Amino acid sequence: MKSFNSILKSLVVLNLLALVSARGAENPPNADGNGAYATGHYRNLFAEAGHSQKEIQQKIDSAFQQLFHGNPTNEAVYFEAGTNTNGPLAFITDIKHRDVRTEGLSYGMMICVQMNKQAEFDALWNWANTFLYVSETNHPSFGFFRWQARTNGVPMSQFVAPDGEEYYVTALYLAAHRWKNGTGIYNYKAQADELLTNMRHRAEITGPVPGRGRSMTVTAGPLFDAEHKMVLFSPSSERNRYSDPSYHLPAFYELWSRWGPKEDAEFWKQVADVSRDYFVKATDPKTGLNPCYANFDGSVIPGSGRYGSNFSYDAFRTAGNWSVDWSWWGKDSRERELSDKLQAFFESQGTNYGCQFTLDGKQFEDRHAQGLVAENAVASLAATDSVRAKKFVEELWNTPTPDGIERYYEGLLYMMSLLHCSGEFRIW
Repeated sequence: MKSFNSILKSLVVLNLLALVSARGAENPPNADGNGAYATGHYRNLFAEAGHSQKEIQQKIDSAFQQLFHGNPTNEAVYFEAGTNTNGPLAFITDIKHRDVRTEGLSYGMMICVQMNKQAEFDALWNWANTFLYVSETNHPSFGFFRWQARTNGVPMSQFVAPDGEEYYVTALYLAAHRWKNGTGIYNYKAQADELLTNMRHRAEITGPVPGRGRSMTVTAGPLFDAEHKMVLFSPSSERNRYSDPSYHLPAFYELWSRWGPKEDAEFWKQVADVSRDYFVKATDPKTGLNPCYANFDGSVIPGSGRYGSNFSYDAFRTAGNWSVDWSWWGKDSRERELSDKLQAFFESQGTNYGCQFTLDGKQFEDRHAQGLVAENAVASLAATDSVRAKKFVEELWNTPTPDGIERYYEGLLYMMSLLHCSGEFRIW
């Protein structure tokens, strides 16, 4: 028969084990992963390749100066646009198409918060709110931002492109942490919380949407499909419901689950896991290439055309998305396999590969796009073949800052990739 002391000790041990178990269920050991979020360490791929910190900083600063404050004729994509009651205004323009997009504005804001450029960040956010935000409560895009306008602010589209909202929210949270909150539209956290809540919960609204010479009635709701837990290419009924692999940003969703409204924390964790699965489903098992658009199960969308069903401009970004997720969170080793496949494919194409391919690897545009070069370098954050990965990092290092007619998309991807590959794109 056990002694009283022996029984007491057993009860104490059992209680401790129960407490540890309860805490583990609430905060499992790997909840924060094994990446930079948990460790605070961001890989500097340029330094690993032998470049000095001084050289690296000069390269980053030079690229920012050119794209934001360079020659307006052939270098800059950032333009000042006067002031209003909220202060200075500025936009980033797609030079080739002569318009302003939420994609570019939100990318610009993300670059600015990473570079500690608050004045430029605020001017871009002011322009977005002044000209693109939809405040009409009966409008199908209410609470979001029109994705496209002319440089004078006149809307060109009444619809939403969710990748812009995703970057807006994350840039605003980072700004709140790096610079603290101001008032009005510069209360960064309040703005992020409101937008993120709309992205998850906004009620469906049916109403007329003006178009070119005609008006159509559409229904639109949240930017994420609740059943599939996945970002939509468009929330509007004028399109079928499907996704875009390059819109999937699990590295950001993990942050939203921690920083956003608490009632949605579990949803964003699930969305992050769904996106990691989706990367595998939507990529070719041999080449690692993904289409621009895909069904919720990752399959190619019949009738989505040459652009939608193949690896093209939107698709450049997907490898960067899964590789940054691995770098920040280190939760899914399949992302490493994807980077290895993708880099093996592009290595097989030689040093002057094109930029548009069928998913099985047949090239149909031979332009060696700087934006793709940049994203393929970011893939090195997850790649396991260090020798091959270094080649892609060195190609980015040796690629000049984009200028000329293609400098908008190529330049913004290039700028963000410099920050990723230098370890300067951080969770503030």
